[in-house]
Amino acid sequence: MLSVCMATYNGERFVIRQLDSVLKQLNSDDEVIVVDDGSKDHTVQVIKDHYGDRVQVYVNERNSGVIKSFEKAISLAKGDILFLCDQDDVWEDHKVQTVVTAFQEQQADLVVHDAYVVNGELQVINPSWNDFNHNNINQGIFGNILKNAYTGAFMAFKKEVVPLILPFPSSIEMHDQWIALVCMVKKKKIVFLDTPLVKYVRHGGNVTGMKKRSRMTQIKGRLRTISAIAGYKR
Repeated sequence: MLSVCMATYNGERFVIRQLDSVLKQLNSDDEVIVVDDGSKDHTVQVIKDHYGDRVQVYVNERNSGVIKSFEKAISLAKGDILFLCDQDDVWEDHKVQTVVTAFQEQQADLVVHDAYVVNGELQVINPSWNDFNHNNINQGIFGNILKNAYTGAFMAFKKEVVPLILPFPSSIEMHDQWIALVCMVKKKKIVFLDTPLVKYVRHGGNVTGMKKRSRMTQIKGRLRTISAIAGYKR
């Protein structure tokens, strides 16, 4: 059984396109869990209208942010493998099978893959997100604190990882960075696939990945992440 965990916020323009690309790759016993963070548009209703009970939708009582929304979705998941999913991307048709095969053949605990960078009309800006974002997937713990090379939308992990990463510390900058760092600390097997398996949409309205932060904000965030990892005891 597979679980797909999605956090939504004001995503009515793109979420059906994304969920269509996900659901056609799943079996009937796989699950999709959506946690909506108090959307002001019709995101929740359009999901319910299109998919009924096929997609589980939970709505936060108050706006809690993307980290807490993913934490809730992950905590509700029952699958053997959990996929993280953004609301406005598009999965390639062979994504699920390619990732599942990596778990089976390489005994992976965490799988991360590359992605096409596209605009809102799905036109390719760059054929590799890792190239576009100058990611170094093999840079280790300290390097990944300085610059996170792991993007949640391209990650999947075994259910055994869940108790190691949850609850997310309140001090961390992003959930995907935390998941990768914990897997490194616990010496879990991380497998990277250089195949682009998602059209990663950069249209200026994304919830994550677009805002430029001041140098001081970046330093403070890294120090909080270091503190969270230093205090990790599981």
